[in-house]
Amino acid sequence: MKFKKSLSAGLLLFGGLSGVTPSVAAEVPRTAFVHLFEWSWPDIATECETFLGPKGFSAVQVSPPQKSVSNAAWWARYQPVSYFFEGRSGTRAQFADMVQRCKAVGVDIYLDAVINHMAAQDRYFPEVPYRSNDFHSCTGDIDYSNRWSIQNCDLVGLNDLKTESEYVRQKIADYMNDALSLGVAGFRIDAAKHIPAGDIAAIKSKLNGSPYIYQEVIGAAGEPVQTSEYTYIGDVTEFNFARTIGPKFKQGGIKDLQGIGSWSGWLSSDDAVTFVTNHDEERHNPGQVLSHQDFGNLYFLGNVFTLAYPYGYPKVMSGYYFSNFDAGPPSTGVHSGNACGFDGGDWVCEHKWRGVANMVAFRNHTAAQWQVTDWWDDGYNQVAFGRGGLGFVVINRDDNKGINQSFQTGMPAGEYCDIIAGDFDTQSGHCSATTITVDSQGYAHFTVGSHQAAAIHIGAKLGSVCQDCGGTAAETKVCFDNAQNFSQPYLHYWNVNADQAVANATWPGVAMTAENGGYCYDFGVGLNSLQVIFSDNGASQTADLTASSPTLCYQNGTWRDSDFCQSSNVGNESWYFRGTSNGWGVSALTYEAATGLYTTVQSFNGEESPARFKIDDGNWSESYPSADYQVGDYATYTITFDSQTKAITVTSQ
Repeated sequence: MKFKKSLSAGLLLFGGLSGVTPSVAAEVPRTAFVHLFEWSWPDIATECETFLGPKGFSAVQVSPPQKSVSNAAWWARYQPVSYFFEGRSGTRAQFADMVQRCKAVGVDIYLDAVINHMAAQDRYFPEVPYRSNDFHSCTGDIDYSNRWSIQNCDLVGLNDLKTESEYVRQKIADYMNDALSLGVAGFRIDAAKHIPAGDIAAIKSKLNGSPYIYQEVIGAAGEPVQTSEYTYIGDVTEFNFARTIGPKFKQGGIKDLQGIGSWSGWLSSDDAVTFVTNHDEERHNPGQVLSHQDFGNLYFLGNVFTLAYPYGYPKVMSGYYFSNFDAGPPSTGVHSGNACGFDGGDWVCEHKWRGVANMVAFRNHTAAQWQVTDWWDDGYNQVAFGRGGLGFVVINRDDNKGINQSFQTGMPAGEYCDIIAGDFDTQSGHCSATTITVDSQGYAHFTVGSHQAAAIHIGAKLGSVCQDCGGTAAETKVCFDNAQNFSQPYLHYWNVNADQAVANATWPGVAMTAENGGYCYDFGVGLNSLQVIFSDNGASQTADLTASSPTLCYQNGTWRDSDFCQSSNVGNESWYFRGTSNGWGVSALTYEAATGLYTTVQSFNGEESPARFKIDDGNWSESYPSADYQVGDYATYTITFDSQTKAITVTSQ
């Protein structure tokens, strides 16, 4: 696999990764980028500094910066009237500032270059200048069975540039070199299929330096123009990927995705830019590809799969909510007045969904093992696979059935953060949610609800922290939720690794003290690791368990970070509905003892499109699912929430 970031500028540096070779620990490439569709230049600069850089994104694809027709619709950006850096995303000075601020935190800028055509108006563009003889003369509809027609006729009425002309090539190259002078690192060539590959190569030869190039080519079956013609110039968009995973996640059968990318007629991994959706597909082809408009958690799961699977250079889409095909972006930017969807705003911000952002880190940390290992599936809608001992992911597309089993991960023994459920703090080595233990044989137990996922990787191993960054004192307590309802919870321990010597306990061990709805025992010394059994004063007991700091709280059958250890007293928790139907306020869920589930009935009546919601703890510190749960509008639903598995069920009334 070739990385799109130079190792000198694009590496994430980590230290102290137990069990990883120094070269892997020190050099973590950036291997995924994001399309911040219609974002302003100041907002992108801020996003680079506050989120994209720290999260390990390689680059941002920005909307076309060139001056375009005056129209609020999104497609106006693809009807240029000149090559001036002037448009609704900001000024030339703001663009240059964005490029430099992003570059300073390791994030490149890829410019969406509209060079196949100019706007659909008179064939005179004085600010370039272009005149009628700089355009092809074919103004009729394109015949997609004819190569000449595809590459010489106007695309949906847009004036098709005569890219075989030396004058036109030079004007395009001048524009792209101007962008390079501002620090742009690469280009997406819009509508590249409609430009002969030789013309693009000739333009590229005029560019300064060696910018990264990727070309939009839809290589439809039976058409004369195919993606393979363009790979000698640069990477190419692999539309087959989005159009294959979409139906499998929408309709079922994700086990068929094993081997995706290796099939006949597909681009090689080194040549392919992959995506779940893009700004065109979510508007022109919503029935086939996944997007934020899909019901439930499917779009989120598609992103998890794409970032986990070792094929291509993935681009994460991040756009805005729309119900009208032509709708332009929200009137104010994310950071200048209009927030992300999960905060009640109109920008979707799918790149900020915890599981998506953290899967970028998964991809970065597993890049050294560009292979799928230990594949498992249930024969239909549940899959799990590893990445050569550097990561492991479990994806459950099933509508009803959960996953509750152990898998061979091939990973080093230890405690790992489930990066779908929580965030891993590289400064402290703490995980904000569920942790997963890999035993000495490489096995780990996963519990994954319907339409959910779980993932671990070598960069989110507890105890793997940055060097000389401070941190907290070692934990001294071992705690237990007593889900077994032992009348006398006892802790038996042995093989204790602590700040001071601790002798093995004599069976059944020591009595635990009631604390915060569970039971704890305080050793009084900092603990590193130990083996334990919880029992009812020596009677009923758990299996032998291995714990390591800071995950010393055994809750819901797994070890959790002590800082986040809470009582598992189901029925006494507080969970709330937040969504478009209540203006993203808080509506308390009701606990039903008969089912052990929390429930609410909600009616959606067109308050905001698309209709969607989350289940939340009241202050956004815990909210489910990772992506907004979308439902059909103008309908009433019974919504149930399992606080143990975090599974959500929606039933139409």
